[in-house]
Amino acid sequence: MSLTKSFFSRPRRIAIAAGLAVVACPLTQARAADPYEGEEAAIPATTNFDKGRFGGIRQKLSDWDVMVGAGAMYAPKFEGSDEFEIIPIPMISATFGDRVTVNPGGLEVDVLKSNGVKLMVKGGYDIGGGRDEDDSDHLKGLGNIDAGAIVGAKLSYEMGPLEFYASVDKSIGGSDGLTGQVGATVSHHYDRFILSAGASATFADNNHMESYFGVTAAQSARSGLRQYEASAGLKRFDIEASVTYMATEHWVVRGQAGVGFLTGDAKDSPIVQDDLQPSAMLMVGYKF
Repeated sequence: MSLTKSFFSRPRRIAIAAGLAVVACPLTQARAADPYEGEEAAIPATTNFDKGRFGGIRQKLSDWDVMVGAGAMYAPKFEGSDEFEIIPIPMISATFGDRVTVNPGGLEVDVLKSNGVKLMVKGGYDIGGGRDEDDSDHLKGLGNIDAGAIVGAKLSYEMGPLEFYASVDKSIGGSDGLTGQVGATVSHHYDRFILSAGASATFADNNHMESYFGVTAAQSARSGLRQYEASAGLKRFDIEASVTYMATEHWVVRGQAGVGFLTGDAKDSPIVQDDLQPSAMLMVGYKF
């Protein structure tokens, strides 16, 4: 297997997709509760920084709210797997002004921000999509599901430490599926720490469910799994908790753990080996 195919296999696409949210979240929260605002810079290295050569570049990266990060995720090999692996995660994101964000997944634009209500639209590559039958012996004979482009929107409402949201994503290519999510998160700032917890429910249409959890007659003959038809509906519940530590005005460390519970036709699919889907992630980010 080539290095390119190995790195962008299904588990790694899941990890990178999760990494987008993991890095972007502390970046946004750190701006809202920066313990270093109005204080002297906390990194001694900036004293000896060559402003003549790099000062303008560094200032521009700061203006764009650029964050780079790296970490690792411990997660199932595919959705429904009972096997786990540790996956390295690279990450970079940039926010222009307070409405436009660019990351490896594409472009996100806040088209409405008023009185705690925010509407965000996005477009780009479906990093979290697709599945390769080489990801596990259990998937042999099922064929690959390609990733494709994605367009979506998210509506959220902040009420103090609480945020309620609903989102929808449409894949163009691959499964050509539609998924929706509703959930809530709560955050608490304490000194340099941000403590967060959340819960969500994910729904999916027939295309998505059939692609990831259905088994056609031909797939059944090749794989040995029983034939199965998966219909639209509630796919899974998720709960998660995280701790973000703002070590300095630039360095952010975040740990996150969560568990998903597959339900409905997803849970009953012969592709699913375990309906309990735990994961954990640790990431370090640098904000310019």
